[in-house]
Amino acid sequence: MAGQKTLSLPALADRLAEERLEVLGGFAVAVAEGEAGFPAGTRTLLMLGPKEPGFWAHLTVQPEWDGQPDPVDRWSRRVIGRIACDLGAKALFPFGGPPWHPYYQWALRTGRVWESPVRLLVHAGQGLMVSFRGALALKEAVDLPPPAAKSCETCDAPCLTACPAGAITAAGYDVPACHAFLDRPEGAECLTGGCLVRRACPVSQSYARLPEQSAYHMGQFHR
Repeated sequence: MAGQKTLSLPALADRLAEERLEVLGGFAVAVAEGEAGFPAGTRTLLMLGPKEPGFWAHLTVQPEWDGQPDPVDRWSRRVIGRIACDLGAKALFPFGGPPWHPYYQWALRTGRVWESPVRLLVHAGQGLMVSFRGALALKEAVDLPPPAAKSCETCDAPCLTACPAGAITAAGYDVPACHAFLDRPEGAECLTGGCLVRRACPVSQSYARLPEQSAYHMGQFHR
């Protein structure tokens, strides 16, 4: 599938599924115009994230789950890096900066992710639980997943009032207020089950992310 061969998106989906990953969206890169911020020759960028159910159970039995720092990032580098090499592509990650890749802007370009009423990203299938483990910068033009209707446009927006600390609102994210709330006993539900704003999203509620995964990431955030 490397070089100038046609990349089969279904075949890639099968390969990603072996690692409990999936394509969350993608977009064409304007290589002829010399679009900046991408490896030379990039024609398509595909953004990858966890595929549920099964991602957390798969991840926590990998060799990177060894008690050392950053197991999720180390696993992502190994797995997505290997897939990229197999495709003759380049792996780009949302960690490891500065400089940082503009994942927020990239996600919006896919047409399958948009800004929520609380300004966090929403994915068509994962809601506010969306997370990206890496991206593939491909030298081929690929048939991309189609844009999705913005579910927020027909939603009652429970995310706007879900934060018990008032830290995540239409005005944005007050990170110090969030940390202060998590330090108190009443913050335990957020720490052990995941952010209540993310959980309030109706699309999030149909996505099979385990509370254990959310608790891990909340613990990393609140160290």
